[in-house]
Amino acid sequence: MRKCKLITLLFISLAMALTFSAYFQPTKVQAATDNTPVVFVHGLTGSDSNFYFIERYLQNQGWSSDELYSIDLPSKQGHQELNSSAIQGFVDDVIEETGSDKVNIVAHSMGGANSLYYILNKGGGDKVDKLVTLGGANRLTTSAAPSGIDTTSIYSTSDYVVSSYLSVLTGANNIRIYGVSHIGLLNSYQVNGHIKEALLN
Repeated sequence: MRKCKLITLLFISLAMALTFSAYFQPTKVQAATDNTPVVFVHGLTGSDSNFYFIERYLQNQGWSSDELYSIDLPSKQGHQELNSSAIQGFVDDVIEETGSDKVNIVAHSMGGANSLYYILNKGGGDKVDKLVTLGGANRLTTSAAPSGIDTTSIYSTSDYVVSSYLSVLTGANNIRIYGVSHIGLLNSYQVNGHIKEALLN
């Protein structure tokens, strides 16, 4: 009799535990994001595929694929007028497609100079919230961060393509790192962390 009661109590306990577990079981819900769209701008001889690893990283950090856009510039030699005009049209398309007021730009190498030229000469000042350059040849366009835009310049002392002098901008958050090559800036976990922080702050 005692054994029967014990078995009954065990069944009741098990049933209660299962009911409790089912009731409070969390459901997987994809978190909605409202991140400002990011436009990636490549450098000399580059392409829109250069940011593959950075895009994958940001997706793992909560950005959705439809918040990340890469432009393939018409001039692989970095022609300021041609490329800034292309960036202008591309940003306008992204804003129209997403309904966002502004975009953030992440630019590598000469893409930094082209993006700054767009901001300063093609109306980008009203359409860009944050600018992040990676080994940017920024001073080919200007020596100072554009007014009203949160600008971060990430550069490496091991970059032998674009000198640190060309990357540093007055008024920007200039982040110096070590041991990363010019191309390595596009696939560095350290750099990715700085990009994420710059986009979220």
